[in-house]
Amino acid sequence: MISLPRARDIGLSHIWSINTGPKNSIIDVDGVLVGHVTLIEGSGKLVPGYGPVRTGVTVVIPHPGNIFREKVPAAIHVINGFTKAIGLIQIEELGLIESPIALTNTLNVGLVADRIIEYSIEKNPDIGTLTSTINSIVLECNDGYLNDIQGRYVKQHHVKEAIERANSDVMEGSIGAGTDTIAFGFKGGIGTSSRKVDIGIETYIVGVLAQTNFGRKEDLIIAGIPIGKYLHRKGIEMYVKGSVNVIIATNAPLTPRQLKRLAKRASNGLAKVGSYTYNGSGEVVLTYSTAHRIPHDVERKLSVKMILDKYLNPLFRAVVEATEEAILNSMFMARTMDGRDGHVVYSIPINEVINILKRHEAI
Repeated sequence: MISLPRARDIGLSHIWSINTGPKNSIIDVDGVLVGHVTLIEGSGKLVPGYGPVRTGVTVVIPHPGNIFREKVPAAIHVINGFTKAIGLIQIEELGLIESPIALTNTLNVGLVADRIIEYSIEKNPDIGTLTSTINSIVLECNDGYLNDIQGRYVKQHHVKEAIERANSDVMEGSIGAGTDTIAFGFKGGIGTSSRKVDIGIETYIVGVLAQTNFGRKEDLIIAGIPIGKYLHRKGIEMYVKGSVNVIIATNAPLTPRQLKRLAKRASNGLAKVGSYTYNGSGEVVLTYSTAHRIPHDVERKLSVKMILDKYLNPLFRAVVEATEEAILNSMFMARTMDGRDGHVVYSIPINEVINILKRHEAI
């Protein structure tokens, strides 16, 4: 199988100013793990409950410890609230994450959340009896154009498998929760990127993972060029009504208030690729820091280090750049996918993109 290029591989590195982490991935934030399960089965006419199947689940684990017992500071920013996500309200209220973060399709949210709850109880048998309950986190995109979404094929054992597979080697494109997604009329998927930021004598990492399922072909911008207007291949227009989920991890010591400020900057990264947050689309950003672990059973005050707000600008820029690049990676690394009722979503024509960028002296 021919390998696909990431955004930097076609000469786009000059459009960004901040160096990446070693793998240019969310897993450059130490301790972060990512796992996927991809489900592809059948073809032809849609028969609800029988297929074809084009879906999956992706799990991001904030750190390899017991997340319920060692929570991490977090924040949520809802850019456009057309989402059926689970777990956002408690993050907004308490500023903490206490479970793995899952990504899947819209109608599978409940089943995936159920397995996250089971996973948490297995590791913490006192949940709901001797201590508090658990806030599971599941973000979603609608994958009904290619997939039999009513079949809800992501089952508990698939979520368990994704958790068990979670490692520090993130695959991108048409995989996991990105198996069936569509971005700017072309095949979308999972994309990731990272930035390395120096603040004083300290170096911090900002990592982004995106699940892309949004945008109009005509709106797509790459390196400041309205690429979508020049591409000859027709895109799938219905997925203006999609979604994009952005997960931002960092090892910078930040409070939930500051993490929310970072999350808001993802909007700028989305805008740089041509997002207009259309009606019917859901744009959700989840941000967390691994710098501190908040003990579940703490009975004393905690003293934590934090960066002063006046030094946050490099982190803001890192979020914008990494979000933009993660979205482009999700498209460049995605392969053409067929699905139900003969639907086909083509991958973005990379050679044509390169030629257009060269013609405009953008690469």
